[in-house]
Amino acid sequence: MTVGQLKSLNGFVPFTSDSLWNTDISNAPVDSNSSNIIGFIGSTVTLHPDFGAGTYAGHSIGIPYQIVAGTQAKVSVNLGAYADESDPGPMPIPATALIEGYPNAGAGDRHVLVLDKDGCWLYELYNSHHLTNGSWSADSTAIWDMTIDPQRPYTWTSADAAGLPIFAGLVRYDEVAAGAINHAIRFTVPVSQQAFTAPASHWASSVTNPDAPPMGARLRLKAGFDISSFSPQNQVILAALKKYGMILADNGSAIYLSGAPDTRWNNSDLHLLGSVSAADFDVVSTGPVYTNSDVPTGASPIVSGFTANPTHVAKGHGAMLSWTTSDAIYNVISPAVGPMRGNSTTVHPKSTTTYTLYSTNQYGRTTASVKVTIH
Repeated sequence: MTVGQLKSLNGFVPFTSDSLWNTDISNAPVDSNSSNIIGFIGSTVTLHPDFGAGTYAGHSIGIPYQIVAGTQAKVSVNLGAYADESDPGPMPIPATALIEGYPNAGAGDRHVLVLDKDGCWLYELYNSHHLTNGSWSADSTAIWDMTIDPQRPYTWTSADAAGLPIFAGLVRYDEVAAGAINHAIRFTVPVSQQAFTAPASHWASSVTNPDAPPMGARLRLKAGFDISSFSPQNQVILAALKKYGMILADNGSAIYLSGAPDTRWNNSDLHLLGSVSAADFDVVSTGPVYTNSDVPTGASPIVSGFTANPTHVAKGHGAMLSWTTSDAIYNVISPAVGPMRGNSTTVHPKSTTTYTLYSTNQYGRTTASVKVTIH
């Protein structure tokens, strides 16, 4: 990945090839309730690319992201409304990180997306604010290991309502210019069901109507839909909607497609996608739909050890943190450290510090703490 704002990933594909984001669903079976779900969304509702060049009402059009080097300084994140379902800091968020809606982010979702190009970690924040002391605040955060097929705990949100990674579903200009989008695309609808299906983990609705789409619902552009009259760039987007489909990620405007802002988009051309309607899509089945009555349950990770050696050090000297876990998808150590692979790391605390290990899988989170005392 290239360091810089809104740059190319140089062929890097977030998550594994068997991730549902990257899975070819052109032959997936049509959901038995497809026509009713399309009817609930509104068969005459048309596609709207929620990204483009320039600004609209003073806001950039789309969800920005930034790519940073592994040396980017990590800062703390003060957690708000969804702290108990968030990943703790520190996170490598630059002071100049683009907030969704820049240059006047206002009162929107204010997402911040940061990709660590060296560690292959993705950091996402919802309702983000840069604080005067250099740290950030956010109502919800999520850290994603881009080298595996990660998942949030069932019923947990992320920086997105459906508990999904946002970046994975963005249409990016560099993909379109290269001629192929090789992943599903994020989209929104006004009303969703109190249910979710993979890869989603969370719902954001009290509606129990089975015709309402669950979070994670996947819509596929019908194979027979003729895309030949569209521009080459729009054909790339439509071809992806046939092969990978679009995944419901949030409540919002009807079938708005998410993408990253870029000065090279042709807004007038993108607007022509509005001739495609919901009736041109099928809902496909990629797994069970979970409701309040049947959310999967299981054991949270086991932390069988979290130690420091030594536990007392002189200021500026190092201590090795070591841990042993089982059934964890990912581990985060706070403060100062961040997400970790492996089972050990060295810290150099400037003052007496209690480090907490957050070990997470699809069923929940287990924590353990150890103190390193400065003498």
